Amino acid sequence: MSGPQAPPAGAPARAGRPAALVTGASRGIGRATALALADHGYDVAVNHSASDAAARQVADEVAERGGRAVVIRADVADEDAVLRMAATVGEEFGRLDALVNNAGVTVDVPPSDLEALRMADWDRVFAVNVRGLFCVTRACVPLLRAAPAAAVVNTASIVGLRPGPQPFPYAASKAAVVSLTRTLAGALGPRIRVNAVAPGWMEGDWMRTRLGEGYDRLMERRARRTPLGRCVTAQDVAATILSLITSNPFVTGEVIVVDGGYSATT
Repeated sequence: MSGPQAPPAGAPARAGRPAALVTGASRGIGRATALALADHGYDVAVNHSASDAAARQVADEVAERGGRAVVIRADVADEDAVLRMAATVGEEFGRLDALVNNAGVTVDVPPSDLEALRMADWDRVFAVNVRGLFCVTRACVPLLRAAPAAAVVNTASIVGLRPGPQPFPYAASKAAVVSLTRTLAGALGPRIRVNAVAPGWMEGDWMRTRLGEGYDRLMERRARRTPLGRCVTAQDVAATILSLITSNPFVTGEVIVVDGGYSATT
């Protein structure tokens, strides 16, 4: 791929220990993925944009699991910051085997209220969720190409595949993530695999904010209608991301829905 590139890796890697960069790793899916990777023997770069204390807590938990962690503050929509982040990964780990593009934002505007949506908010959602994913991936390509079996996993959403009660810019941005995943898989193969996960309604703060006072009732109703009997958790999504990185050497360009079978059966 053409465009700006990160400086070459400079520090020697720890023998036999792979390294991963997880964006938006201070909470939710990012946090769960960073810890799952550490449990699987990875060193982890923990990216965040504003939650320094939470990111450092994740780094401490990575260390407790035997991994080396580095905390990197960077807005993924800022290309200069992203290039510095990729350079730091190379300097700290000397390699990059896995990239998890998880950083994402949304707005609190229901899809029924078109007039309330500010175009500045639309632009910010796309800047982080779409531009940011591309910027980080492009900056990390030199390191990933040097890895023996590199993998990128993007966090999409079920609303990127089918309509749902999410704000317009968020849903549209996740549809773009699906498209980027498939396009990047073709552009970066065969050295780098690129896949995505598309979580359904996930337990925790993200959906609690979206559903407000109806959270418990609506999540319980969704769980009753889900074949596996509950809503997805961050740990469920992290397990799928880990599998796509470590256990699927001939899978690329795929979007794996993680919702307990809800979207496949309703």
